[in-house]
Amino acid sequence: MEEKLTLVEEWDKTFPKSDKVNHCKVTFHNRYGITLAADLYSPKNAEEKLPAIAVCGPFGAVKEQSSGLYAQTLAERGFLTIGFDPSFTGESGGSPRYVASPDINTEDFQAAVDFLSAQDNVDPEKIGIVGICGWGGMALNAAAIDTRIKATVASTMYDMTRVNAKGYFDAEDSENARYEKRKALNAQRTADYKNGEYARAGGVVDPLPADAPSFVKDYYDYYKTSRGYHKRSLNSNDGWNVTSSLSFLNMPILQYSSEIRSAVLIVHGEKAHSCYLGKDAFEKLTGDNKELMIIPGAVHTDLYDQIDVIPFDKLETFFNENLK
Repeated sequence: MEEKLTLVEEWDKTFPKSDKVNHCKVTFHNRYGITLAADLYSPKNAEEKLPAIAVCGPFGAVKEQSSGLYAQTLAERGFLTIGFDPSFTGESGGSPRYVASPDINTEDFQAAVDFLSAQDNVDPEKIGIVGICGWGGMALNAAAIDTRIKATVASTMYDMTRVNAKGYFDAEDSENARYEKRKALNAQRTADYKNGEYARAGGVVDPLPADAPSFVKDYYDYYKTSRGYHKRSLNSNDGWNVTSSLSFLNMPILQYSSEIRSAVLIVHGEKAHSCYLGKDAFEKLTGDNKELMIIPGAVHTDLYDQIDVIPFDKLETFFNENLK
């Protein structure tokens, strides 16, 4: 069922390898038949079934960046973890390349749960997920549909469907604005079909304009410098297909987030341009097992890789309490 992927075996992450965990590459498939590539991290000398966590994001990143750092650090704290590349990106399969989908990318999280549930050293009743940036919204959407997920963390989250349909801070929330976006994207579809290839949207802007907004400068500092650059990262290079965002315009992913019964922790930086997305997502959640944690002074990308800012102690406590 799974396509054969060519995986890089040497360590090519943007973070140092830990001597506290075991690491290996694994593959699994989703229900669309796409084979996904992942790094599996497990605590050394673990002898019993472990609680497990699947990690993905940020939107346009690869598992060698932020998600791998989260996965490895959580494995150091006693969890079996995987950091995976979404469909059509990184080392994962799927064609055409460099396309995102609110449905398929939610399914990617569910496929990760399928894989973890089948591992001999995993307790299938103790599975959680972490979604970073745009995959924070996907993680909440997965939690709304997959009752096997017992705990979800959305870190520095975006709701990609809201941002695409309404613009930043909902500044483009009008029928006319959406119509103009649809016209442009559908014209691009025609051009792509005639050209026989998909035009790319470009990753993080480079060179960086002097008048770039502060959050764009933050993205540049992560994706375009030695801090976080990776050759397979879309944001570090040529970006998504231009038409990739089309389906995000009219498929809101958090439609049923109020029905999530499992535990949710939303973590956001106080000074993140995206903080309103996390706060608004939290407001929709119901039940007494939901929590919003605001990190003082932190910007959006601080929660990508700053070990002294990412609240790993809180994440460890949250998963231990809810994966019992």
